[in-house]
Amino acid sequence: MATTRCAPAHRPFATDPERHHELGTHAAWYVVAGIVTTGVQAVLFLLLRDRLGSQVANLVAIALTTVGNTEFHRRVTFAGRRSNAGKRHLQDLLTFAFYAGYGSAVLAILDAVVDRPTSWEETGTLLLSSLVGGFVRFAVLRWWVFAHGADREEQAEAAHTG
Repeated sequence: MATTRCAPAHRPFATDPERHHELGTHAAWYVVAGIVTTGVQAVLFLLLRDRLGSQVANLVAIALTTVGNTEFHRRVTFAGRRSNAGKRHLQDLLTFAFYAGYGSAVLAILDAVVDRPTSWEETGTLLLSSLVGGFVRFAVLRWWVFAHGADREEQAEAAHTG
């Protein structure tokens, strides 16, 4: 019987030093890319907010940064790991949808709580929400989009036997 990824015997963080070092490298590059992308996104939001409104400015900023960010992760953060092009495009679409919905909800909640929020309050709120969303995205990128071949084989075996 195959062991699934959720089984207690399976350790999500392998004790193999090479895999441990790889996780640290991935996390470091992910943080660097996240800081740059979030900064670009914040600048775009601030530049577009007065002309387009908060919601539309946020959507445009997300649309312009999502694909570049994912491509950076493919070429630098997770370099050497294979990924399916269709899966990457689906991930781009899901990332955009997640951040668009999440950012829109955060802005709507801020607007409901604060009477006439300033551009800096909105930007700060979006930055904080991006930090939280970034943790989720890292997990998705590392363990789904750019999963190790061995991890994919385990998943496929579990699917066939489960």
